[in-house]
Order: sequence, then C-alpha cells, then structure tokens
Amino acid sequence: MKRIRKVLDRLLNVLAGTCFLAMTVLTCWQVFTRFVLKNPSSWSEELISYLFAWASLLGAVLVTGERGHMNIPIFVEKLNPSGQKLLNCLGELVALVFSAAILIYGGTQINILAMGQMTSSLGVAVGVFYILLPVCGVFSVVYTILNIADIWNGTQEEREVE
Repeated sequence: MKRIRKVLDRLLNVLAGTCFLAMTVLTCWQVFTRFVLKNPSSWSEELISYLFAWASLLGAVLVTGERGHMNIPIFVEKLNPSGQKLLNCLGELVALVFSAAILIYGGTQINILAMGQMTSSLGVAVGVFYILLPVCGVFSVVYTILNIADIWNGTQEEREVE
C-alpha cells in the first residue's frame, strides 16, 4: 500500500507542479503581450483560470492522501483507542462518499453536459477541462481506502502539525 501511495503522491505532485509552472509561464506571457506588444492575449487568461482549478483539485487530492482535511481532534482524543480508530474511519468514509457522489458521479454528469459547450477564447469543449473532476474523485477514493486500511491496521503515519 505504501508503494501505491508513493506512486500517487509523485504523480499528483508532478501534475500539480506542472499546472503551477504553466500558470507562471502563461502569466508572464500575458504580461508581455499586454504591456510590450500592446495586444493582450485573451486565450492565456482563460487557460490560466482552468489550470488554477486543476492545481486546486490536485492539491485537494494530495491533502486527502495526507489525511490533512479539516477535523476537530479534541473530540477524537477524548475517546479510547478503539473509539478513535472507529471515528477516524468514519471521517474517511464521509470523504469517500463525498468523492464518489460529488466528484465521480457529479463530475461525470457535468462533464457530459459540458462537452457540447465551447470555451470563449480557446475554442475547446469545456468538458475537456472538467474531465479532472471524476479523475480526482477516483484518486480521492483510492486515497481514502488506503487511509482506512492504514487506520484500521494501525499503520498510519503521524504528521507534525505546524
């Protein structure tokens, strides 16, 4: 399971980093075309906004993999170890249901609807950019299953909170 987690972490970090790098390059291009060429690039602004959404989604999946999502540990800490394990698993199940229902199912439905709609500047189907919703949903489901297995087996790594 650690190997699966390591591969997913590496893949998602590369994808999120690539989105960030592309956003940086495209922002520089946009500034150059606007102030030097006096002919602003409209397509780059639109693409930057889609890449920002992608980077945010990929980052959210990475946070799910690290079990870094919001929680209130004061309630969990008052329970005995088996209660803590059960409550932590329940929290992961809620994340799993959300990922399956909203990201995978809802993302697939919105993707199908958006395939007929074109972006204004890029001339690409909006659904092409929405494809990441169900993909991130699948990654989140995989991470939550790995998290549940780690919690249940008592092998989850403790993170330092800064």
